[in-house]
Amino acid sequence: MTRKPKAVERKRGSGVQIVYSILRDDILDLTLPPGSPIDEIQLSERLSMSRTPIREALVRLASEGLVTTLPNRSTVVSNIDFMNLHTFFDAMTLMYRVTTRLAAQCHTPADMDAIRARQVDFAAAVEAQDALAMIATNREFHAVIARAGRNPYYEALCLRLLDEGRRLLRMYYSSFDDQLPKQYVQEHEDLIDAITARDVDRADALASAHADQIVQQIQTLIARDKRQHISL
Repeated sequence: MTRKPKAVERKRGSGVQIVYSILRDDILDLTLPPGSPIDEIQLSERLSMSRTPIREALVRLASEGLVTTLPNRSTVVSNIDFMNLHTFFDAMTLMYRVTTRLAAQCHTPADMDAIRARQVDFAAAVEAQDALAMIATNREFHAVIARAGRNPYYEALCLRLLDEGRRLLRMYYSSFDDQLPKQYVQEHEDLIDAITARDVDRADALASAHADQIVQQIQTLIARDKRQHISL
């Protein structure tokens, strides 16, 4: 853990948020890879604070599935279940399709304003090549689309999948060296156009294609042969 926290003037009760933000960024950015131990004593010394806010932050991260507490009470960064990744991809693709279809049917002008605002944020993050900002703004973009569909059950499931997929999305962006091609920003624009036009079938098809290219890129990255050919 090499990243140093920004100098901040801590207010009462803000220690938990500081620890949470630092660890969350390190986990999502894969600075702390899956399986890495979380050393509470080292964190306490590094951040110059007691272990109480650290433990509270770890509880919050555990509720998001980012860390796991082992039977011996030590804590590690949660592993990514690559063996069952296909089930996550199936669910993610379905949620993209369902929520985008519903948004095309049910959106209001206020919903479209929110969707467009989140797209501006996402495009700015892509332009800045800021992977963590891309992850955050992409989540909010799809979250407001899900909200526009007016089905709280689908919205809740969509948010859960978006959160669980954050580290996979980090791998996705890293496969482009964080220089995401503009065509993927355009995919969001196309989704907005279809939703605005209330073209349910086109919104569905675009959402499916959008999910498919993310899945294919991650699968290609995972399957990449990294062996080195050595002369003997």
